[in-house]
Amino acid sequence: MAASHYEAPIRRPLVAGKKTYHDVTVDVARPVEGKANKQWWIVFSISLAAFLWGVGCIMYTITEGIGTWGLNKTVGWAWDITNFVWWVGIGHAGTLISAVLLLFRQKWRMAINRSAEAMTIFAVLQAGLFPLIHMGRPWLAFWVLPIPNQFGSLWVNFNSPLLWDVFAISTYLSVSLVFWWTGLLPDFAMLRDRAVKPFQKKIYALLSFGWSGRAKDWQRFEEVSLVLAGLATPLVISVHTIVSFDFATSVIPGWHTTIFPPYFVAGAVFSGFAMVNTLLIIMRKVSNLEDYITIQHIELINIVIMITGTVVGVAYITELFVAWYSGVEYEQYAFLNRATGPYWWAYLLMMTCNVFSPQLMWFKKLRTSIMFSFFISIVVNIGMWFERFVIIVTSLHRDYLPSSWTMFSPTFVDIGTFIGTIGFFFVLFLLYARTFPIIAQAEVKTILKSSGQYYKEIRESGGSLAGAAVDVRTSGGSPMQVSEGVKENSSDKVNDLLDSIGVFDAATQTADDLKKISGIGPKMEDVLNSIGIYTFLQVSKMSKKEYDLLDSITGSFPGRAERDDWSGQAKKLIN
Repeated sequence: MAASHYEAPIRRPLVAGKKTYHDVTVDVARPVEGKANKQWWIVFSISLAAFLWGVGCIMYTITEGIGTWGLNKTVGWAWDITNFVWWVGIGHAGTLISAVLLLFRQKWRMAINRSAEAMTIFAVLQAGLFPLIHMGRPWLAFWVLPIPNQFGSLWVNFNSPLLWDVFAISTYLSVSLVFWWTGLLPDFAMLRDRAVKPFQKKIYALLSFGWSGRAKDWQRFEEVSLVLAGLATPLVISVHTIVSFDFATSVIPGWHTTIFPPYFVAGAVFSGFAMVNTLLIIMRKVSNLEDYITIQHIELINIVIMITGTVVGVAYITELFVAWYSGVEYEQYAFLNRATGPYWWAYLLMMTCNVFSPQLMWFKKLRTSIMFSFFISIVVNIGMWFERFVIIVTSLHRDYLPSSWTMFSPTFVDIGTFIGTIGFFFVLFLLYARTFPIIAQAEVKTILKSSGQYYKEIRESGGSLAGAAVDVRTSGGSPMQVSEGVKENSSDKVNDLLDSIGVFDAATQTADDLKKISGIGPKMEDVLNSIGIYTFLQVSKMSKKEYDLLDSITGSFPGRAERDDWSGQAKKLIN
């Protein structure tokens, strides 16, 4: 069967498994509606411990002053600004991935854009912490804003790139927030419509801004998304360009160079894609989303990492050439010192992690390996951190005056604060994954027929896609009705279920009114009765295993019984 223009041929599926539209909704909502799995708790516990350690270090810094850091008279700007630029760089790729891929209508954006946008927001929050702490008196942070003079006689210096940092980053954060929130509206509405508890329904109704799913809603949604994507894309370029001016406008050898703006932007995209890969590989596991964040997604991100890693490598070589060609001995010494001076090991780490390791992605076997991709994404993040460290520390520790040459070593407070922000980042992201859908289910549904594995197989076998995405549980007929055929096919499961919760004996027992349990209506009561469930006592014995068996027998509203806590309700009714 020839594919229509909506069903373009695909190379590799972007949605794995035999998914219907209903399955997509259930799978995306499950991490929000269900309980967290063991993997989620492990990652969350580690992140929380790191976050609390960081909080302790920040409190210690505020109490004792930034003398607790490893800074000295020559290197007065090192660890904190390294972390700041590193986090800003990571924050860039999130909105860039989402916005650029939206503008270019790339289908593989659908499953990853939400995580990428959230990454931007959480990473920029971490970045903002470092200038705040570095002030020594964070309660006076409002002085970086152009506030009226009635607050004092000080007026901000508009000539300083540090001030433009504030404007650029806050604007970028604002646009990213609106872009992210706009994309979430259909998913909030989906959670609102599925919620069974009144409080949850009200919260999600508030968050969805009255989304009704009308054609007008979708038209406005798409228009606003495109406008915001068009705004966010140049902002990504401007923010890191301005961050690079912090260095390039100085007279320090190794910093005073025009290559910094494009070099910083390429590096930011490189490190951002690496962090997106790290997050997606973790989230597909802890949220059971392997069918939506597929090998194809990971491979495409790896290709971007390989290309941007090559660009960064060219920038490193160009830097060396410019220093040599300039004929300025201070500039030449600065780069010689980077490669052969006391911090040669940091330079070697930077080159190995950022230039050589991404080249391994030329091999398809490696770039389609989940474990290797995760390893390389961590390696690149480490390498990009060392890139900023090398730029900052090697230029400062040996300046124009050999008499002031010194070395920089971080203290436990420096290290603890940085690790704390990593923990804080993952704590925010994991909590977000339990509250908001991390995949745009409405957008994934738009590519289900054209890029889903199941539909690809139907298309290749010559079958028709008409009605192929329809779910019998949610369209047509009576979804709550358990046919005799189904019962017969599920007889083993019914027996297992009744063995666990007990068999109803009509001669000695009286059937209860199961409709008293919230979530059980007349049709569901009929279904339960047809299986052999008649009493509160039977329902009260249900646990995870029995809920799953019930779902597999009825095939109706998976997870509903567990979410409504039928067992808990039945116990209260018995008492």
